Amino acid sequence: MAVKYTEVNRFTVKFPSKSANEGFARAAVAAFIAQLDPTLDELGDVRTAVSEAVTNAIVHGYKDAIGDITMTVKLLEPDTVEIVVADRGCGIPDISRAREPLFTTGGAERSGMGFTIMESFMDSLRIRSAPGKGTSVTMRKRLNTRRYR
Repeated sequence: MAVKYTEVNRFTVKFPSKSANEGFARAAVAAFIAQLDPTLDELGDVRTAVSEAVTNAIVHGYKDAIGDITMTVKLLEPDTVEIVVADRGCGIPDISRAREPLFTTGGAERSGMGFTIMESFMDSLRIRSAPGKGTSVTMRKRLNTRRYR
């Protein structure tokens, strides 16, 4: 039986695909989900996944150009965070291949582990992409919140 989620709160932010904004995205998500009182491990997992998603958009989505990245973060009941990182960059021609560990289009300095890391730190990962139109990465994680109800 599928879990039915109810949206409790959300925010959306748009920022340029500059490397400096990767840290901003991580910090913004961490500050927003603090209202669920996540554990430090959960906070670290979410921050790492966001870092990977935003870095992918910067490095692969726009390559050597600057474009916009839109990030939407939703708090869902029961105790779940959903993060969508979207770009309107070059898109991914073969999502299955891009999800393979160690595959990269970013050159020798890239590990090719971005999607693998996102998948390992979050409960679910969905990637939608169209060549020439951009990519949207949706991640969800259920938190073992310490809030008192």
